[in-house]
Amino acid sequence: MEVEQYRREREQEFQSKQQAAMGSQGNLSAEVEQATRRQVQGMQSSQQRNREHVLAQLLGMVCDVRPQVHPNYRVAA
Repeated sequence: MEVEQYRREREQEFQSKQQAAMGSQGNLSAEVEQATRRQVQGMQSSQQRNREHVLAQLLGMVCDVRPQVHPNYRVAA
């Protein structure tokens, strides 16, 4: 009978420790996910703010072609 009672006490102790450990991991996981979502939202808002400027800059560089002779080009004589 004492052995059974001791086993139940140890089992309860184990269950409480396991619950505490799993609970802390659950909180950590939720915190990491929340931080990740904040970072993703920050990147998306930054992309929305800068999209027009970057596109204008890129199109300006692509469409504004200035033909020049390369400095290493030598005319064969």
